[in-house]
Amino acid sequence: RKGEPHSVYGIYADRQNNIFFNDFGGENIGRIDARTGVVTLYPTPTKRSRPRRGRMDEEDRLYFAEWRMDKLGMFDTKTEKFTEWNVPTPWSAPYDVVKDKNGELWSGNMNNDRILRFDPKSGGSVEYLLPKQTNVRRVFVDNKTTPVTFWVGNNHGAAVMKLEPLD
Repeated sequence: RKGEPHSVYGIYADRQNNIFFNDFGGENIGRIDARTGVVTLYPTPTKRSRPRRGRMDEEDRLYFAEWRMDKLGMFDTKTEKFTEWNVPTPWSAPYDVVKDKNGELWSGNMNNDRILRFDPKSGGSVEYLLPKQTNVRRVFVDNKTTPVTFWVGNNHGAAVMKLEPLD
């Protein structure tokens, strides 16, 4: 919105070299056109969502965490449409999200030491409680393993944690 501060948080490129970013100070996904340099802001459907970290997938869809509103979001850069999903546990503060090879979204949060595995097709989810206080930030998925393996750093314990689902 005009007059409000914007805070760029996370920068991603699509296959045409356009730059997309999260406006952590507000509610926007921003786009910088690679050819013209024109900046366009796309407000998330949920106001004041404070989009944070995420990833661009192979179809130029940007997946991101909506930190303030306990949601995961996806912005389809081709259609310029959003999809949002609520995380199952309130007050989670999701920080990051990544899509795995199966189409599931993995996220960590800052407030409750849980890892979220979410299936956008079915709406089903699993939360994995971590063994120690963690304050999750960036999350990573190893798609070379079957099932996929989830990795996260422990900000409060100087450690790296590996999560291997049993299915």
